[in-house]
Amino acid sequence: MRRIVVFAVAFAIAALGATALSATVTDQGGPTIEVSFTAAAHGEPITGRVYVAVSRTNDRSPIDQTGETGVPFFGLNVEGLKPGETVSFGADTPGYPVARLRDLPAGDYWLEPFVNVYTRFPRADGHTVWLHMDQWEGQNWKRSPGNIYGTPVRMHLGPQSTSAIRLTADTVIPPVVVPPDTATVKRIKLRSEILSKWWGQPIYLGATITLPAGYDDHPNAKYPIVYSEGHFSLGPPGGRGGAAPNDTASGPKMIWVSLQHPSPYYDDSYGVNSANNGPYGDAIMQELIPAVESSVRAIREPWARILTGGSTGGWIALAHQVFYPDFYGGAFALCPDSVDFRYHQIVNVYEDANAYFRPGRSEWVTLERPDTRQPDGNITAMMKDENHFELMVGDHSRSGGQWDIWEATYGPVGDDGYPKRIWDKQTGDIDHGVADYWKAHFDLRNILETNWATLGPKVANKINLYVGDADTYYLNMGVHELNDFLTKADDPKWTGEIVFQPMAPHCWGPRGAELTDKIVAQILKYAPAGADTTSWRY
Repeated sequence: MRRIVVFAVAFAIAALGATALSATVTDQGGPTIEVSFTAAAHGEPITGRVYVAVSRTNDRSPIDQTGETGVPFFGLNVEGLKPGETVSFGADTPGYPVARLRDLPAGDYWLEPFVNVYTRFPRADGHTVWLHMDQWEGQNWKRSPGNIYGTPVRMHLGPQSTSAIRLTADTVIPPVVVPPDTATVKRIKLRSEILSKWWGQPIYLGATITLPAGYDDHPNAKYPIVYSEGHFSLGPPGGRGGAAPNDTASGPKMIWVSLQHPSPYYDDSYGVNSANNGPYGDAIMQELIPAVESSVRAIREPWARILTGGSTGGWIALAHQVFYPDFYGGAFALCPDSVDFRYHQIVNVYEDANAYFRPGRSEWVTLERPDTRQPDGNITAMMKDENHFELMVGDHSRSGGQWDIWEATYGPVGDDGYPKRIWDKQTGDIDHGVADYWKAHFDLRNILETNWATLGPKVANKINLYVGDADTYYLNMGVHELNDFLTKADDPKWTGEIVFQPMAPHCWGPRGAELTDKIVAQILKYAPAGADTTSWRY
């Protein structure tokens, strides 16, 4: 989830002694700000979204300070905006967390302009949509190559302001520099023909492969392969600067792989076929994994393929084991995103009327739902706030945010070609017809329970989950629902493990040697007779 990886954005900032400017007060009683971009930054018209971020400080760029608990910012869609043309932010321009530009209290502020460039996608399903194209940064608009920002300007906003403020976006975010390969870390990037055909634009997949110590010294050894799922990253799996997570002086050795599959909706496609994201599951299974396994000495057998990952990656690990049960030999999923949509975090999308609020015990009280918490129970963000922030970043589920990718992954396509909302993004009112679609296609507990007679024999010994029982995003609750089913499942019995760690936040679970030991035990227990269980244990 968005919780694992936070990107810092380094933008040029104005000198602290910059001249204070003023904004016009319109006849509606608020300021007007005009934003343009230069031809040098982008020579063609832009369809996308233009932002102005507002902060009292400039120690970090105002854009970098935005978020669900961040500084005010305002956004407008643009279509065919030419270099030098202006888009006007007036008193009634919507924003977050300040509802309208006119509602900013009087004071001195730093303002920063930003242009998020969209790409036209003429999809194979007949819909044409405009979304931000990932530039191998991991679908992060704040740092995406080709997007444009301007130097923050200090200005005064207040009822006596008389002159307009004009902001110029003139600096282009440069291309991503991919880390070089090393003796043990190799990278693959390929154009997916399956996805490119579906999206009507070139779509790329990738993988970062960590080879075990002694790989070159043991040319006859073949190795189990661990697919470590999660958010987009060009770093090696395991986060150990290139050392394999199981890289010890002696003992079992495995190949660890992290997969890169950003979509036009998020830094990670969630690895499955979906109506809005397209056939990412097919592309990963038919193009990316074969490219990985043909490039290394892997044991290309199900018993030697293991899935793991945390949060978003935890959901993908479990989903791939469920949707491709014969291909993998086990899933060790940490703190997975909602595995039962009766607890989509803490929203029951099937029965609740509203995602942001729930009735109190009397008609006079309405309770607001939290979004994140500390292990001691203190709330750090509310459900409506993260959703409203995403709505300001982009309408039509194109914020690149967490709630929007769930809609793009789990939901049907709307009449306009964009994901059909699970709930009204502004009010939180739930569409139970969309919820029924979610249930049938991506509620993993429901899929397992409904199909246990056929799925059970294939996965009963392969499902393992780990979560803190004070998970920051309440993800433990969905795991409890899955656990209730699995512990009662019969014919066959489930033989994996689910562990709830008391008072542990997101994203608790086994790592390092502990996780490696569990994976190796799974491989050795279920390796068929005559399988190579020795060449990789040196």
